[in-house]
Amino acid sequence: MPHIVLQGVEKSFGPVRVLLPLDLELDDGEFTVLVGPSGCGKSTTLRILAGLETLSDGEILFDGKPISHLEPKQRDIAMVFQDYALYPHMNIARNMSFALRLARVPKAEIEQKVRRVAEMLSIGHLLERKPAELSGGQRQRVAMGRAMVRDASTFLFDEPLSNLDANLRSKMRTELAEMRDRLDKNMIYVTHDQIEAMTLGDRIVVMNEGLVQQQGTPEELFKHPVNRFVAGFIGSPKMNFLDGELVEQGDVLWVRGDGFLLPLSREHRQRLNGTARHRQVTMGLRPSVFHSDAAVGAPIELLLVVSEYLGAHSVLVTRCGEVEVQVECDSASPMKAGSSMTFGVRSEDIMLFDSDSGTTL
Repeated sequence: MPHIVLQGVEKSFGPVRVLLPLDLELDDGEFTVLVGPSGCGKSTTLRILAGLETLSDGEILFDGKPISHLEPKQRDIAMVFQDYALYPHMNIARNMSFALRLARVPKAEIEQKVRRVAEMLSIGHLLERKPAELSGGQRQRVAMGRAMVRDASTFLFDEPLSNLDANLRSKMRTELAEMRDRLDKNMIYVTHDQIEAMTLGDRIVVMNEGLVQQQGTPEELFKHPVNRFVAGFIGSPKMNFLDGELVEQGDVLWVRGDGFLLPLSREHRQRLNGTARHRQVTMGLRPSVFHSDAAVGAPIELLLVVSEYLGAHSVLVTRCGEVEVQVECDSASPMKAGSSMTFGVRSEDIMLFDSDSGTTL
């Protein structure tokens, strides 16, 4: 498996810069997920790695050797596309073996590889069917199988689950996770779905507007986001953001805004290092940090707008002043819209961001 390094990679389409200088290092045998909103440059990065797009500047290194001048077939990379890209006139076995037949691999070896991968993906009984006879999930397995039979060093996945319904996406996420554990390969996976990123990735690379915002394990990104964008993108339901200012009363530092006054922890005060007084900030609260017992931490009063009952838990859409706030809680009897509710918030669960730059404080 090659050690992959992107050095100052840039990509422009005419006057539009899609990738700003991008530096990224991908570890051997790691399942790396590139995640971000549409247009952030993640799919372009994947296509550049595959050789389907040319660089505007920079270089890609495989084990220290530049490969940007190589044709896609020379890079030892297999790619799974979003739209399956299966040949409708070929049966599944011939679809999966297409690249091997082009490479003139012996017939017996082709049959052995196709059968082995098909059994791994639970599509061994479908090899004589045509793509039109398969479900969406089965077609996606075929597309993955076509990449896997090549036994390439690196697999690239370009939003492979986005065309599937919710139940199939969940099932395929599980199968991808199992496949990741069975195959000792580099895997680079592109998605805009942060749930896929959190459940599949050994390391997540969060991108926005052609730049890497942060990279790390799912836990690192969830607990220690470097800025407001990452904090708002990682986690479901999304983090709540409320504008406020920092005020000092005696030895206590508070964050005050429209409808709330919450004390901050000693760690907050130490990090702010004496620059706190009347500073404008954005407070971040994840929906899961609200406690139904208002005595836990400090109280915050919210106005219920709607209660979304989800079975094991509920998501309450509330308002604090003029800002919508989502609260995740245990399921309860339906509550009447317009009622006032008080929750407890612990100071250590509060995140603070600079109002101008969005940087975590």
